[in-house]
Amino acid sequence: MMKIGIISDTHGFWDDKYATYLGECDEVWHAGDIGSMEVADRFEALGPRFRAVYGNIDDYDMRSRYCELLRFEAGGVDVLMKHIGGYPGHYDRSVERIMRTRPPRLFVSGHSHILKIMPDKQLGLLHVNPGAAGHAGWQKERTLVRLTIEHATFTDCEVITLGVR
Repeated sequence: MMKIGIISDTHGFWDDKYATYLGECDEVWHAGDIGSMEVADRFEALGPRFRAVYGNIDDYDMRSRYCELLRFEAGGVDVLMKHIGGYPGHYDRSVERIMRTRPPRLFVSGHSHILKIMPDKQLGLLHVNPGAAGHAGWQKERTLVRLTIEHATFTDCEVITLGVR
């Protein structure tokens, strides 16, 4: 069993609640727009394995440390993560071909600041956008998601509200 913390769009903001809710996870995944190397360093120092992609606001140093697109296996599940990736029925052109030819079981994206957890029944995958955890943007609430993977299936999915923007 793996407990995964999924976060996005921190925009250089650190909240100690990240450590509270993500520190007990086995892995933490950041779907881009981390915003500063200091915040990235704090995520890496949390303890759980940290995986991240860079977002459109991330600078050269962040882009040197993280990839634009990350595909990996976690808990027996094929995962694809990209900051600007869209969602079921509206995938970004940058991932359309991958989604048509070799879709993952779990697709994680950020960018929109809109919390979405939805299946793509046509492709047989789960899409997660954890919303935005930072203060930048138009969202009213800051959110992150915790997801449990057990025997290559999703057993729990929890939305955590961190407070108002």
